[in-house]
Amino acid sequence: MSRLTPTRHLRSAAAVTGSLVLAGSLTACGGDSAASDENTVTVYSADGLKGENGDGWYDQVFKDFTKKTGIKVNYVEGGSGEMVQRAVRERSNTQADVMITLPPFIQQADEKGLLQSYKPKGAEEVGAADKDADGKWTSVVNNYFGFIYNKKELSGGKAPRTWEDLTDSSYKNKVQYSTPGVAGDGTAVLVKAMHDFGGKEPAMEYLKKLQSNNVGPSASTGKLAPKVDKGELLAANGDVQMNYAQSKDMPNLGIWFPAKRGGKPTTFALPYAAGLVTKAPHDANAKKFLDYVLSATAQQQVSEIGGGFAAREDIKATDANAVALKEIVDGVEVFEPDWADISKNLKAYVADWKSATGS
Repeated sequence: MSRLTPTRHLRSAAAVTGSLVLAGSLTACGGDSAASDENTVTVYSADGLKGENGDGWYDQVFKDFTKKTGIKVNYVEGGSGEMVQRAVRERSNTQADVMITLPPFIQQADEKGLLQSYKPKGAEEVGAADKDADGKWTSVVNNYFGFIYNKKELSGGKAPRTWEDLTDSSYKNKVQYSTPGVAGDGTAVLVKAMHDFGGKEPAMEYLKKLQSNNVGPSASTGKLAPKVDKGELLAANGDVQMNYAQSKDMPNLGIWFPAKRGGKPTTFALPYAAGLVTKAPHDANAKKFLDYVLSATAQQQVSEIGGGFAAREDIKATDANAVALKEIVDGVEVFEPDWADISKNLKAYVADWKSATGS
């Protein structure tokens, strides 16, 4: 097996939909909204980077950014797809200044004209494949798609290793994954299944079979981890950064990478990519924020605090989290999704998934 290291695979998944989490006051219209405050910046983001107990990478970055600049961060969290949809609805009265999502939704945001060009300071240290050539978006945290399982309930050699393991009767009503097309990590389930099974049709056949054990659609990837930790679920989807961070408070979480029976465990890069929103109410503040999240200080904290992989190639993390993350992904084969194809055909893929699973 090839050795997985922090890769540069974002071309041209978390990333979940659910109740929006707001830091500070933000309304949907002007006047008294946070968007009218000159000393704020509003960030629309997929979840996973804000800590359960206020101890995540975003928590530290927001605090340090405000201390450094005096600019308060208004944070809106939801699914990658939901963030894009919300920004589309607000076109006539833009509220967001910065958008941070998983692929292929950052590409969709660009295609819908939601992003304007800006190359943050430090972007020159980000690999060419992890940023848009025109500066529409740049990766700020690298990450990888994965699954989780309950280490306590599935100890003693019972841990799942293959996709097929999840269809066993012992997993009846004990498997759940977030909704493709809405959640970044849920969309990643389709991406990985189509790769591992060798195409759309065999992937849909598998997901149809898995449906007999699936609890049902989930609007939130992040909310699956507590269910797995408690044993309500035995396995669910997720991503390395988010699940590793959650495992600090959820000791029963184990991270794994499904393989097709007889094949190798695989994964792919699923980074958080950030862009400056078109007609951002606080354009100057947004640029300062993007500069800060790509600063050497913030990037060094990606692994130290966030449990993720730095987007800047010049950051060589050696902290305890970086060492542990390396062990988690060591020996896993990496593939490169065709994000342009996925972005173009996502509606069709989701429609096929709905048809196959009856969702």
